[in-house]
Amino acid sequence: MMTSQSRASSTHSPKDNPAEDDMGSLLRPPVIRSAFGVLDRSLFSKTVSLAAAAVAEKKNISVWRQKLQRDNTLLALERIPGVVPHPDKILASQGTKCLLLDPKIKAGAPETWTAVIRDGVASKGIGVVPYDLSLDYDYWSYEDVMKSLLPPDLRDEHDGIPGGFNQAGHVAHMNLKEAFLPYKSLIAEVLLDKNPAIRTVINKVTNVGTESEFRTFAYEVLAGPDDLNVEARENDCLFRFDYSKVYWNSKLEGEHRRLINIFQPGEVVCDLMAGIGPFAVPAGKKGVFVWANDYNPESYRYLGENIKRNKVEQYVRPFNQDGRTFIKEAADLVYAASMKGEYAVSGPNRREKRSRHPNSNAADKSTPVPEPKRTPIPPTISHFVMNLPASAITFLSHFRGFYAGREELFVPHTDTKLPIVHVHCFAPKADDDASLIEVCERISAEIGVGMKLGEVENDKEVSVLEVRNVAPNKRMFCASFTVPPEVAFAARA
Repeated sequence: MMTSQSRASSTHSPKDNPAEDDMGSLLRPPVIRSAFGVLDRSLFSKTVSLAAAAVAEKKNISVWRQKLQRDNTLLALERIPGVVPHPDKILASQGTKCLLLDPKIKAGAPETWTAVIRDGVASKGIGVVPYDLSLDYDYWSYEDVMKSLLPPDLRDEHDGIPGGFNQAGHVAHMNLKEAFLPYKSLIAEVLLDKNPAIRTVINKVTNVGTESEFRTFAYEVLAGPDDLNVEARENDCLFRFDYSKVYWNSKLEGEHRRLINIFQPGEVVCDLMAGIGPFAVPAGKKGVFVWANDYNPESYRYLGENIKRNKVEQYVRPFNQDGRTFIKEAADLVYAASMKGEYAVSGPNRREKRSRHPNSNAADKSTPVPEPKRTPIPPTISHFVMNLPASAITFLSHFRGFYAGREELFVPHTDTKLPIVHVHCFAPKADDDASLIEVCERISAEIGVGMKLGEVENDKEVSVLEVRNVAPNKRMFCASFTVPPEVAFAARA
């Protein structure tokens, strides 16, 4: 624990003269070191000496603000108001306002004034007065505070400030480097202060996927209650789940959206590692049929609940099986559902219903209410999603024969193309295509057919897209390819 004496001795003077530093220093809090486990917010108070243009008549405030903006002499800092009460309490009580000026303007040094300011003072439109700007802990951002608290030798070009976290509802999930662990409670406390939506901060103590086949992890609570029952919104859907029992990564929202935008209404998608439904549920809202599977019984339970919560039961069907065996089973189940004539029924959307309400001003009684639309389940799957980057590529061998004996469903017998597989994986960072080529080679080894880097529309080519940085030398990719006929129609083992 840091003593009060060591805290006091480790801070810089709270009053700074901006004449001795640049504009950026105004955003810099006092430097406080050796802050193990103790956050003294009062030490972050700082006073910055500035000049201000006191506007003689209130009606001219906007006029002078425009003049000084064009003159580039106004203070331009985020979260600091440009118009403030006069520092003299009597004048302030009379409504006199001031415009904060750039640090290069000094109240007692007319030689620093621009021609616009000098003319304003000469005409008595404004006066230049000293102004002490007070900043405190609430002003500084999380990054500002952490740079102040953490020793600079802890920050390298890769780690920087430990600010990245995966958010699941009210929970912030951090993965702190070993060097930051002595400061973990301090980091969590500041994170709570600066993120009102966060109530609990946890730190991962094992690698996801290493200790658990369900991608769950052991954790420690750094701040807030040990409550991981969360509610998260993503891609216009609401998800509820126990974060300690299932996998969820808010940093993948963009990747979820990217693939969902590729799927077309009326198509069938098989999500082999569906989790609680971040691909499946929004796709179902779009009118895409989804056979959604996850091996984790808890994920399967929450997947079913989220399907009902978001009212996509007609389109999304949950399963709890091994993804390897589900590849062929999904192909058979979709075909059987299509042969039985199964379909989804869609009526008017919410806006159309409101417009046709008898009390609606926009109601058009002459326009007939449209008949509910039936969308039949097609006999084939258009896309497979495999978001298990640590091992999904090893599942690809199970695609052999998943459409054995069903050649008549596809080109050239129909217009239907074989499914596209979107498999997520990890690969090392590289400045050239080496990592992408390696991904193609791993896919080739699993499916038994040579695949090369290229475009997903082309035969035996793989499109590899970088999704996100996972670590300094590790990237997550999505490899997309059309299943080759010799794989799809091979004899089933």
